Amino acid sequence: MTKLSVNINKIATIRNARGGELPSVTEAAIKLQDFGAQGITVHPRPDERHITRKDVYDLKPLITTEFNIEGNPHRPFLDMVLEIKPEQVTLVPDADDAITSNAGWDCEKNLDFLKLVIAELKNAGIRTSIFLDPNPEMVKFAAETGTDRIELYTEAFAKNYPIDKESAIKPYYETALEATKFGLGINAGHDLSLDNLKYFADHIPNLLEVSIGHALISEALYMGLENTVQAYLKRLAKW
Repeated sequence: MTKLSVNINKIATIRNARGGELPSVTEAAIKLQDFGAQGITVHPRPDERHITRKDVYDLKPLITTEFNIEGNPHRPFLDMVLEIKPEQVTLVPDADDAITSNAGWDCEKNLDFLKLVIAELKNAGIRTSIFLDPNPEMVKFAAETGTDRIELYTEAFAKNYPIDKESAIKPYYETALEATKFGLGINAGHDLSLDNLKYFADHIPNLLEVSIGHALISEALYMGLENTVQAYLKRLAKW
């Protein structure tokens, strides 16, 4: 079964809009795991507009499933994750002022840099994943970095799914096949939702994990957090 890791950035965004501690990101992480989530994801950014460095440290002892920390591997970010030692670090090439992640790595262009970063993380016993556009030709360079996994950037799939789901899934399927040939694990995330997740998961071979935040938290406003987590798990179940 593909694991569900819930990104709680949106919880922190709501908290920061008002100040104070409500809603609590630590309580949300505990509840989400109680409700069946198999991981917690955070993506701290330098301006701390949602998840803060303090949040990351506060969350570490509360994660009983799997802690996935995403981010651009600037030195302060690397120093933080090397101290915390989460189960997984997902490297994302987002600009500091990006509203959200909007592109995968050019692994060919950044090969030497990624090799150094990933070696440092793996030497600390941290599993690595790199954010990747659905491009089979990029997979061989991703493999050369030494990463354990890739995370397929699924915004294009989500956007095109209502128009032509077969065309939308095709480059992701091809990229996943290529990644499997190179022995890479496959994660996915960005704009996956209750509407499109089952089709995606059913058509991507060897999908190990999805990281979902914005849609899940938005849907929870109507359905409740526990019901929403359970609905996502049902979409991922293989019967």
